[in-house]
Amino acid sequence: MPFGGRPHQHLWRWQDDKGQEHGEKDRPVCLLLAMRDDKDNTHILLLPISSAPPYSGQTALEIPALELKRAKLSDLKRGWITVSECNYDILGKSYHFDMTQTPRGKFSGIFLEEVRKAFAPFLAAGRARVDRTR
Repeated sequence: MPFGGRPHQHLWRWQDDKGQEHGEKDRPVCLLLAMRDDKDNTHILLLPISSAPPYSGQTALEIPALELKRAKLSDLKRGWITVSECNYDILGKSYHFDMTQTPRGKFSGIFLEEVRKAFAPFLAAGRARVDRTR
C-alpha cells in the first residue's frame, strides 16, 4: 500500500557508508513496495521525502503541489522523493519504522507510477538499498 507521511528515521547511503546506524531526524516517507514472504514476513522499501532538493549524486522527483496536498504534506512548500536510494526493512521486526502511527494521506496512482519508473533502474542496479534489518 503506497502512502506518504509516516515518520521514519531514514538512513542515507552516505551515512551507512560511514558506519552510522541511525538517521538524523524523523521524516515522512513513501512506502513504494511491500512484499510478504512464505514465512509471513513483510519486506518493505522506503523512499525518503525531503523539503530540500537532492544532494549532488542523488536523484529525486519533485512532488507536485497537488500530490503534496493528497499526501497531507502541504506544510512543505516543496518536496522531493529520492529515488536513487531506499531503506529496506522487515515490518514487525523493525527498530526504525514506526507502525503505531496512521498514514497522513496518499499519492495518486499516476504519480506513484512515475516514482516506480524512476526508482526501478536504481533498485535493479543493486546499490539503492540501505539495509536497516541489522
